[in-house]
Amino acid sequence: MPKHGKRYRKNMEGIDRNKVHSLEEAIRLVKERANAKFDETIEVAMNLGVDPRHADQMVRGVAELPEGTGKTVRVAVFAKGEKAEEAKAAGADIVGAEDLVEQIQKGEINFDTAIATPDMMPLVGRLGKILGPRGLMPNPKVGTVTPNVGEAVKRAKAGAVQFRVEKAGIVHAGVGKASFSEEQIARNVKAFVDAVIKARPEGAKGTYVKRVALSSTMGPGVKVDLASITGDA
Repeated sequence: MPKHGKRYRKNMEGIDRNKVHSLEEAIRLVKERANAKFDETIEVAMNLGVDPRHADQMVRGVAELPEGTGKTVRVAVFAKGEKAEEAKAAGADIVGAEDLVEQIQKGEINFDTAIATPDMMPLVGRLGKILGPRGLMPNPKVGTVTPNVGEAVKRAKAGAVQFRVEKAGIVHAGVGKASFSEEQIARNVKAFVDAVIKARPEGAKGTYVKRVALSSTMGPGVKVDLASITGDA
C-alpha cells in the first residue's frame, strides 16, 4: 500500500470515500481542500459502462464549457489563403501549412489544440504518429476539421474541451480552477456531463454512466450523485 503524505491525510479528513454527495456538496468539499500554492484544476471523471475496444462503444466528442477552463488555450490552425486569414482574425496563435508541418516534425509543438481545413488533411496526415498519441490530431468528429475555422478557433479559446474514453471506460476533463466560484464549476460540470451523455454510442448496453467523481489537482476524489447533475430525481 502506498503511503500518503501529511497534507493528503489532512485533506482526507471529513471525506467518506464511499459516500455519494450532491454536486453542490462535492464542489464545496473539493474547493475547501484545493489548498496548494497554485490555482489547482478541478477535474471531473466519469466511469462509463462501455468497452472502447469495440468500435460501436467508443465515446468521444467535445464539450463547450460556459465558464471556460480557466487557462489560456494555444490554438494552431492548418490553413491557407483566406482561411488562414480567418483563423488569424479569430485569434489563432499559430497558422500555417507546410511550414507548420515542418515545425512539428522537428518537435516544436507549441499549442494545446489543432484545427485544420478539410483540404489540409492530406498534409496533416503525415503528423499522425506525432499528434495522435498527444490527442492533438484534428478530427471531424470533434469539430477540429472544418471549413469554419474562425468559429472553431473561437470555441477552442472560449473553453471547448475534447474528451475520449480510455481503455478502462473512464472519461475525464478539467472543468475549471479552484479559484472559480461554486456556481461556475457547477455550470461547467453540468455542461461536460451533458455532452458525454449525448455522446452515448449505439453499442452501449445497460447502465451508461456508472460513477461520477470530482477532484482537484492535489486533492482527494469525491463521488457525485449523477441525478444532482442532470436534474433527474
